Amino acid sequence: MITTETIDRIIRFNGGDVPVVSLYVGVGQDGPTALSTQVNSLLHEIRPLGQDSSLGRQARLSIRADIERIESLEGLERVETGAVAVFSCTEGDLFEQLVLPRPVRDRVMVDATPWVRPMLAVLDEYHRSCVLVVDRRSAEVWELYQDEMREIGNVQDPALRKPNFAGWYGLTEHRVRNRADDLTKRHFRNAVRLLDELFRTGDHELLIIGGHPEEVPIFMDFLPHHLRPKVAGTFTVDPRTATPADIRHSAERILEQYERDEERRWVADVLERAATRRPAAIGLDDCLWAGSVAAVQTLLVQDGATAPGVVCDESGWLAASGDMCPLCGRATRHTPDVIDELADTVIEEGGSVEHVLAETELKDHITAASLRFPLPPRPPLGTPA
Repeated sequence: MITTETIDRIIRFNGGDVPVVSLYVGVGQDGPTALSTQVNSLLHEIRPLGQDSSLGRQARLSIRADIERIESLEGLERVETGAVAVFSCTEGDLFEQLVLPRPVRDRVMVDATPWVRPMLAVLDEYHRSCVLVVDRRSAEVWELYQDEMREIGNVQDPALRKPNFAGWYGLTEHRVRNRADDLTKRHFRNAVRLLDELFRTGDHELLIIGGHPEEVPIFMDFLPHHLRPKVAGTFTVDPRTATPADIRHSAERILEQYERDEERRWVADVLERAATRRPAAIGLDDCLWAGSVAAVQTLLVQDGATAPGVVCDESGWLAASGDMCPLCGRATRHTPDVIDELADTVIEEGGSVEHVLAETELKDHITAASLRFPLPPRPPLGTPA
């Protein structure tokens, strides 16, 4: 699993005069058997840099060593889905090989800093969640991220053995009940304290809470105001008998529902922006033009949608058709999936891309986007602006 520490280490790295090789390769229809061939094909694009006299000797040696190191990657045959991302700077003592949860476009870049936008665009689609399973005596916290779950904390506190108070009467019953309530409150406060410490790092986005149906609402009352909006949902479970698989299954169902609801909110927001004449693009043609002029802040794409189109590699113009770019007059390049090209452009311009699986009005439009500014008029096809 990709950890926050790994991401931070990559993002903060700066090679200075020594460049970083960033490589992305997706698992295609041929599966993992073709990954080595894809990697070698990408490395072929940067081999000349190892002999480029305009670069310093240390930089050239580092690039050559990076190429050799990436060529000898191990474990590619075990990557069945998704993509592999590699960041290498031999002279700067950086080498990170990551498996991304979904495919990305094959590409390689050599620069002073790691090229992290494609990686961050994929990871932004996954919520890092805390899953708390709590009762009157114990609390376990799990982290659920990228389809994996691991325990990250626990609290154990004393509690009375007879919470139903059978056999206790009068003043004694009152004292025992108060004592039990005090112990429960203390335990819940300790559990909240653990959650607060975890969320203050900024590493987690959502909170999912499980436990006995009569105890979870009581615990919820102890949550501070800044944690309550983080709650994605609750589930019923017996903390004493539940297995990690049980907890994960329940938490994943809540997370899936949360993500589908979030997607519906995204679509509703963009459609409302368009209806109220705020900057927005609805439909593939408008979104392609918005991507061409770097206007897209957030692009929504119906999951699984593809469409053929054209790209101008000189000006960045994107369209469904056209043999000549109207911005610069150069010949365009045909692509089997212009939506993928659009998504790459949005990421490179600092925007975000969200894939929508939920049933929404987006299925009628394929793409939609919130924009940074209103779209300028489009130049006529065949006439460079």
